[in-house]
Amino acid sequence: MRFRRLQYFVAVAEELSFTRAAERLHMAQPPLSQQIALLEKDLGVTLVDRTRRTIRLTSAGAALLPEARRLLAELDDAARMVRRVGAGAVGRLTVGFVPTAINGDLPELLLAFREGYPEVELVLRELAPDPLLRAVRERRVDVGLLYRPFSEPELAEHRLSSERLLLALPEGHPLAAGGEVSLTEVRDEPFVLPEQHDIPGIHAAVAATFTDAGIAPRAAQRGVWLVQTVLGLVAAGVGRAVVPESVEAVRRRGVALRPIRDAHHRVELAAAWRRDHDSEPLANFLAGIGAHM
Repeated sequence: MRFRRLQYFVAVAEELSFTRAAERLHMAQPPLSQQIALLEKDLGVTLVDRTRRTIRLTSAGAALLPEARRLLAELDDAARMVRRVGAGAVGRLTVGFVPTAINGDLPELLLAFREGYPEVELVLRELAPDPLLRAVRERRVDVGLLYRPFSEPELAEHRLSSERLLLALPEGHPLAAGGEVSLTEVRDEPFVLPEQHDIPGIHAAVAATFTDAGIAPRAAQRGVWLVQTVLGLVAAGVGRAVVPESVEAVRRRGVALRPIRDAHHRVELAAAWRRDHDSEPLANFLAGIGAHM
């Protein structure tokens, strides 16, 4: 009520007329006069000189006017800030992701979120699948982007993309310049194989692709989990590799990527978050994922 009376006082002080101030405030004049009188009683001073034909501010009223304007502006600022927090326009969002996710839709999602919510602090964490899922469960990460499948009852998930698998060959390989390649054509050659995490992810899809082709791959290097490292080893001639098609976005010199004939297994990148997470910035980020799909 005191802030409302300050609003009334500012209107009277600026109009120097109870009639015009009442019209501006969309109220009757008697209640306005009463509220100004109550404000004067609260402060113990006279704010408006009513003894003349045209009202004037007393010295106390003149001193109060800039302070009243400042207090009302601060109140408006506080209200706007609270509304922005409630709408998720300010705050903090921590996004975790497996390294390969940066080759797909993640940059566009982050760009759209930054443009839509520039005052939200966006924290990015690159993690391996197992620690990433733990970080989401333990609320150290608001949302994680990693490859399916994973089974976490307390987590919700939303698919971002579905990628086919490609065969990565050294550029000088006889099959590098062709179209589709069958794995049986390279069955006796060495392979760089992905690391096996608790979460099946890429490893499971690659293993199933070899199984479908009736091949037990000869490992030149096992347990390599960074796709960039895999491609580097392929370029160096250490071995061949089966990789997600999103690596086409970051062409590696010395590597040729070829579709695999009769390869039915795909890798699916998904966003995962706690079902009981009530962060407004997270809700806005997830809405952006839905709009992007």
